[in-house]
Order: sequence, then structure tokens, then C-alpha cells
Amino acid sequence: MIGYWVLLLITAFIAYCIGSISTLSIASVFVFHRDLHRIGKKRMFVSNFRRLYGYKGFAKLILVELLRDFIPVLIGGILLSIKGHADVGRAFAGFCLVLGRLFPVFNNFRGSHASVCLAVTMFCANTSLGIVTGLLVLVLTWLTRYLSLGAIAGALGAILVCVLVVDGTLLRILLILTASIVLVKNLPAIRRISRKTEMRMSLEEDISYKFDETFQ
Repeated sequence: MIGYWVLLLITAFIAYCIGSISTLSIASVFVFHRDLHRIGKKRMFVSNFRRLYGYKGFAKLILVELLRDFIPVLIGGILLSIKGHADVGRAFAGFCLVLGRLFPVFNNFRGSHASVCLAVTMFCANTSLGIVTGLLVLVLTWLTRYLSLGAIAGALGAILVCVLVVDGTLLRILLILTASIVLVKNLPAIRRISRKTEMRMSLEEDISYKFDETFQ
């Protein structure tokens, strides 16, 4: 029989590595067949991507991210189901996935807000928890245009709801720890927002590509 710790190590390795892989890298190879990193950064990326692929392209990109996050969480559940702890396996995989998203080994440990994989992890653990987390992320991000604030709101909501609705001490601890890491990682953004140095999402057209030879 495979030992419990071996299953945990396999789950951790798979989830962390997949979490460390950029969504853009996966989408570039398997969906768009073009290096998406080359079409711009930050606001320029949003504008250029919309111009090239439209809102349907954004939908495909989001689908890639969701699949990238769901797969390792489901694998963790399958592996730990061997020991009768599928729920703990999903939560542990989600924790490692979030670590990979926040501290990706393939990008010098410089990651992103991890709001999507947080919502996916919570959803796989408890449907109500996942819905609340996802809605908070979406609403706060849309209202403020700050991805980091959406992540903070989602993490706070996840912690609160987790305490109220999640049964099982180990499962609850894993989920709260996952949300807490996302919360702590994104808290410095509040200071950047107050100093107006935090990047804000923009739906306005960026025409700077017209001066870039790449888009001639």
C-alpha cells in the first residue's frame, strides 16, 4: 500500500508545479499558438489581447486558468481518496497550488494575486464556500479595478465562511491557511493603492501598439 506521506508528497509536487506554470504559457502553446507574453505587459497586454482576440479570447484564457487550477485539485482528491480522505487531498492540493501561484519556481518565485485558484480550491472543498469566495473576488475586482483587492476580499470571505460551514478540523485548517496566505501576500497592495502605484485594470483602448514594429 502506498503510504499517506508519499501520496501527500506526490500531490504537493504536482499541484505546486502546475501552479507555478503561467496561464499565458499554457494558453500560448495549447490554445492561441502564439507567445502571448510578446503582445505586451500589464495594461498594454489587456488592450492588445482584446484587439487581437476579442472577448471570446478572454473567455478562452479564463477557461485555461480554471482548468489549470481544477486539474491538480482533482488529482489531489483522487490520490488521497486511496486513504479515504479525498476532501483533505483536494484542500491540500489547493494549498500547494496557491503556493505555486504566489511563489512560482519557474518565475523566480514572483507570482500573482492567486484569486482564481483560491476560489477554485474553496469551491472544490465546499460549493457554498467557493461561490462566496468567487463572488467576492469578482465584485471587488470589478468595482475597484484592483485584482489585489478582489483577492483580499475573497480571502477574508473564505476565512469567515470556512469557520461557519466547513466540518472537519484538518480540512478547515488547510482552507483557512490557504486563504490566509493569499490575504497576507496581497495586503501590501493596500499601501501601493494609497500611493497610487498599484496597477489598475483598465478597459480603455491602448493605442501604443501602433508605434510598435511588432504590430505593424
